[in-house]
Amino acid sequence: MKAPKHVVVLTGAGMSAESGIATFRGAGGLWEGHRVEEVATPEAWERNPELVTRFYNERRRAVWNAQPNDGHRTLANWQDHFHVQIVTQNVDDLHERAGSKHVLHLHGELSKARSCGPSERVYGLDHWEMQATDRCPEGHALRPHIVWFGEAVPMMAEAYPKMAEADCIVVIGTSLQVYPAAQLAFEGRPGVPVHVIDPAANVLGVPNAHAWPLGASEGLAALSASWSL
Repeated sequence: MKAPKHVVVLTGAGMSAESGIATFRGAGGLWEGHRVEEVATPEAWERNPELVTRFYNERRRAVWNAQPNDGHRTLANWQDHFHVQIVTQNVDDLHERAGSKHVLHLHGELSKARSCGPSERVYGLDHWEMQATDRCPEGHALRPHIVWFGEAVPMMAEAYPKMAEADCIVVIGTSLQVYPAAQLAFEGRPGVPVHVIDPAANVLGVPNAHAWPLGASEGLAALSASWSL
């Protein structure tokens, strides 16, 4: 296949699984032993900020100790050949640490905190442990910079036009069942190929889609080889 010139890559939890980052939910629909309603909603934050803070501290510590995998590095290396825009559902910073320059986070970033005040200003973190009593300079509570269930996904407005710029779309490590993010796979221009890389790859009616039933690193290596990279 001829290599593209402008690739948009949509990544989900399977992208970081090879780095040891737990996928969203395990057996029984629990997330690290917690129901989503206990740790990942605005109501959970209002009810028990200590539990929510502790939960995200553990997620953040895991990311702090993780390293980008071969799949992350492949995407960074693609930048030597064509433009690469990553749109990720993941809240880790492994794409950036691998060297990717254009990364849009749909669901927030663990490495940042956000003021609960009217400004909703975002602050970078240089440590993994937050306290439920942390305050921003204006005196408002600081919460994890994460889009919780029941909240809008503000970066979607920025993501839609990026999909339309692509001459190739690559979807990695996502079931294409978490909306609104999954809708992005359908937003390419007519005729633009969509490569879906996932061990349980299911193109789910996406036009011009090609399934690569492989893990992230192996699938990206195979796709790179098909482009003679």
